[in-house]
This record gives sequence, C-alpha cells and structure tokens, in this order.
Amino acid sequence: MTPSSRRPLAAVLCACALAAAGCATPAGLGSGTPAPPVSSQPRPEPLWPAWTQAPGSAVGRREPAPTPLKNAPDPGAKGLVGLDATEIARADPRMKPYLGKGTGILAPGRAGIRPAVYRDLTGDGHPELVVAADVPTGRSALSVYAVVNGRIVSILFTIGRQLTAETIGTDLLVRIAADDGSEQVVRYHWDGDRMTVVNDERRFRKDGRNAS
Repeated sequence: MTPSSRRPLAAVLCACALAAAGCATPAGLGSGTPAPPVSSQPRPEPLWPAWTQAPGSAVGRREPAPTPLKNAPDPGAKGLVGLDATEIARADPRMKPYLGKGTGILAPGRAGIRPAVYRDLTGDGHPELVVAADVPTGRSALSVYAVVNGRIVSILFTIGRQLTAETIGTDLLVRIAADDGSEQVVRYHWDGDRMTVVNDERRFRKDGRNAS
C-alpha cells in the first residue's frame, strides 16, 4: 500500500472513531449529552431582616426630623441666598459656640468664619447653605442649612481638625485629620430629613503623613 492510499483510509478510521465516541466536543460533551444546569450565584441573606436598611439610613429607631431654628431669619420666597449666613449660624445652638466674634476669614491660618457656600444637596433645585468656622484650637465646625416648609433647619453638623469639604453630585464629602496621622473621609447623602453617612473611610499615606 502506497503512502497516498493510506491517507484516505486513516481519515475513514478517524471518522469512525469520532462517531463511536459520540463526536465529543472540545468541552467534553457529546452531541447527545445534555448540558449540566447552570448553578445560580448565592445572594445575601440577612440574619435580621427588620434591621436591614437602605444605605445611609439609621439602624434602629429612626430619629425625628430636624426642628426649625428659633430666632433664625425668615427665608421667604427667595430662600437662603441673600440672608446673613452668620445670623443663621448664631441661631443654631450647636454651631454658635464655634463662631467667636463672627470675624470672616478668606484663608486658613487664623480663627473665624469661612465664606458661605451654597450648593443643592437635597436635589430639589434650591441651594442649601454651608457654613464652616475655624477655632483657635485648630478644630473646625461645619453646618448645612436647608429650608423645610418655609423654615430654616440644620440638616448636618460635624466637627474635626483640618476640615475640608467638597461635593460629589448632591453628596457632601468631608475630610478631617486624625491624631494617628490618618485622614477620615465621610460621605453624606440627603435621606429626606437630614444628611446621613453613606460611607466612612480612614486612609493612611505611605510616608506616614495625612492623606490629601
């Protein structure tokens, strides 16, 4: 038998072997072999469903909505823009102790009240008022004020050292320095009543300095 005559015979033998094996596919399944069922991925199963909350909501009993500030100016139809930010902050019992003489400052380095900032943090199309005051100890206090039912309420109050803040959409990101050389980064989101924490991280720099 010549080499040329062996090739067709080898091809026939190979085809027969595949047929006898059920023409297995590279994946190891024959043409008549049913595919195994796809297993579903496990899903979270809460241990205490009643305690399962949406991100940013308080665990346990929900706190009552903030009450309007007494002696705060009337926002009227124009809202917070145009009102005296220091007067609003002085009507807030939590913020008042940090205001000192009410001196305005334009840069860090001394105590005083930073320029008022207006941002829409509730997503209603109207800007809220953000007030921050620096005190001689190096700490700062920050408050956010909104108009609810025609009255001014405080929807966030926080304090910290080397406090800075920025917005991400309608969320507020607050950064403060910790004594251990880390930086705490807290993200707040409007929950319908107040700005609540949706993320809280502590970051370290490789060189040991505060993260930026």
